[in-house]
Amino acid sequence: MEKNVVIRITLISFVVGFMIAVQYNTVKKPESRDTRDIWEIRQELTEEKKLHSELLNEIASLKNIKAEYEDENSKELGKVLQSTVEDLRVRAGLSEVTGPGLRLNIKPAEELILSGFKVEPISPDLLIRLVNEIYRYNGLYIEIDGQRVVHTTAIRDINGKTTVNSVPISNSNVDILIITETFEQAEKLYSYLYASTFQDDFYIDNLKLTINPAEEEITIGAYDGEFTNSYLLKSEGD
Repeated sequence: MEKNVVIRITLISFVVGFMIAVQYNTVKKPESRDTRDIWEIRQELTEEKKLHSELLNEIASLKNIKAEYEDENSKELGKVLQSTVEDLRVRAGLSEVTGPGLRLNIKPAEELILSGFKVEPISPDLLIRLVNEIYRYNGLYIEIDGQRVVHTTAIRDINGKTTVNSVPISNSNVDILIITETFEQAEKLYSYLYASTFQDDFYIDNLKLTINPAEEEITIGAYDGEFTNSYLLKSEGD
């Protein structure tokens, strides 16, 4: 009888000890928690809301197009289709486009060159960062040194030269044209870029980034390359 009691006490003591050890370990090594401050979380939430708003606007636009298809008679349907095709060409970069926007310029910083610093090609990584931020802050269309930026555009280093669409850009004078949906958005983009660190980032590479005020009309040329799609196959009769 006494033996059974001892065994039970031993088992209970083992279980209690195990639970205490687990609890101690949990307190000692808590799970990693989100350490972002409230402003970082608010900024991320704002970006998600902007993305959500853009998706809603896109859905509304597609619904309007669908409604036009359903309402128009057969004679007018061709015009609606033509309008839709032209809109898609503009979005894809296959048509010249004019609208409000900004002009940026990148060239060697003269005071640094006179001091003997060497002119280096514009960093592809820095250029990609700039393009991503432009798109993030409502830039619709971008042209870099005469090259239209489209969804297939690659900005990279090829044999020591920075290229856009596989075409080398200038080391000494590069114009970047940006078009936004409205003039107000162009002004906001100007304010953001002017207050950002990009001018300092380019200056570290001995380059001067000039951010010009928003303009009412800027024209960007069409993409002159070819789009390829490996997922679409032509039939033998095509």
